[in-house]
Amino acid sequence: MRQWMIDAFASRPFRGNPACVVAPFEAWPDDHWMQSLASENNQAETAFLLATAEPGRFGLRWFTPAIEVPLCGHATLASAHVLLGEIGIGLESVIFDTHSGVLGVKRAGTGYEMDFPADPPKRVEAPAEFIKALGATPTEVWAGKYLIAVFDNESEVRELKPDIRALGPISAGATGGRGNIGVAAPANAGGAHDVVSRFFAPGSGIDEDPTTGSLHCILSPLFSEKLGRNTLKFHQAYPGRGGDLECELAGDRVLLRGAAVTVLEGDLRI
Repeated sequence: MRQWMIDAFASRPFRGNPACVVAPFEAWPDDHWMQSLASENNQAETAFLLATAEPGRFGLRWFTPAIEVPLCGHATLASAHVLLGEIGIGLESVIFDTHSGVLGVKRAGTGYEMDFPADPPKRVEAPAEFIKALGATPTEVWAGKYLIAVFDNESEVRELKPDIRALGPISAGATGGRGNIGVAAPANAGGAHDVVSRFFAPGSGIDEDPTTGSLHCILSPLFSEKLGRNTLKFHQAYPGRGGDLECELAGDRVLLRGAAVTVLEGDLRI
């Protein structure tokens, strides 16, 4: 049984967000076994694939080291890269059946384009305890699947040092979700990106995620309205790493584009 480690939303190794992808199964393994392997891998996500009767259609599930999650962008990109680039199924696109519905991924230039559901957020009042846990006062706070803090300046996002443990319960109470938090600001003028972001995910067992596709399903509609453009370039500024993606708002969908790099391939002996 083969497993790959892929740096997703990256054009070179050791950037973007690493994900492990296990070769397609004929039937789903036991949930406890998948969770145990994800914990052993100790990456933000391990993706498990299920073969179907259709050559270009697969079941897909995602596990952090702590829990199974309903949606993961970077591990979806990594899975498509394994199928289209490593295994070589001889197609230009794949379809995944997931807990978040049907997700499509196709080749796009030197990378891939993913078709995800948009999650337009609603503006909410910032709880005082949220500001205290962030350690900074955002200009706006929005709620979708995650709680989103919007700042005026890129530097505020990059320099943020929040109390991550305190943030989780506050976000969970505000959104009804697991307790994950995104922060974002318009990028500095003249740079390569339009928006800079970060993502803290204590509710999923991850302090800070390097590059998060699902976060940008919220940020894309939010900043498309703010900046007056449907296509935007995002940089997720995980300290010392970071990843890049382009997002296009297309009605109630978000098209997320990014590259992926294979870092490791190995055989599982379990």
